[in-house]
Amino acid sequence: MSFVFFVVSVCCSRMPAAPTPSVPTGPVTRVLMLTATAGFRHDSIPTARDVLTSLGPANGFTITSTEDLSAFNTANLANFEVIMFAMTSGELAFTVDQQNALLAFVNGGKGFIGTHSATDTLYGWPDYGRLVGAYFNDHPWTQQGRVIVEDASHPAAGVRDAFTLEEEFYTFRENPRSRVQILMRLDASSVGATGDFPLVWTQSFGSGRSYYNALGHFPATWRDVRFQSQIVAAIKWTGGR
Repeated sequence: MSFVFFVVSVCCSRMPAAPTPSVPTGPVTRVLMLTATAGFRHDSIPTARDVLTSLGPANGFTITSTEDLSAFNTANLANFEVIMFAMTSGELAFTVDQQNALLAFVNGGKGFIGTHSATDTLYGWPDYGRLVGAYFNDHPWTQQGRVIVEDASHPAAGVRDAFTLEEEFYTFRENPRSRVQILMRLDASSVGATGDFPLVWTQSFGSGRSYYNALGHFPATWRDVRFQSQIVAAIKWTGGR
């Protein structure tokens, strides 16, 4: 009996323990998420808010969502580490002072994130175009497409392997490749096309960090764990973590 007990004891001791939920340590990254629109309004906006709010506690960030442009002033922006333009559109009515506050925020060492139609925003403000990296041109493919990860080693990548999803894939007025660090691009052959179509990129902006991801058209994209991993990684990177 002692032999049997010994074998059982050894076997049981090698069974993996149930994972213990981890609590993020260190400072929390505070994100001001703007979803204001002056043009097309995406149905994915409520899902984006809900998903990011739910992901925050386990990943060391908080989301403050707003459509109030008056939040963009120097005093209020001092309460945040990252500004996110999530599916914004059109010529948002920022004053010159608000524009300067946003640029100073990023130039001074903080972070900016744009998703999907953040590139269909503020065409009349060239400095914003430089901050987001490019301006929207067209969306010729709303279908299943394959996304190639060019730089999986970048801390904002969030995923390592190519993946396929249904999306509204963008093209841009100018290819930003020469000005930014491309993380992902569309596999043109997967949508029956040829050419170079960047989708996700990063850049330094003054002393700060800028990230853009062209995905996010559908609510299902925001519920996709692969996309969630990308945005969580982007928040951590732009927030200096």
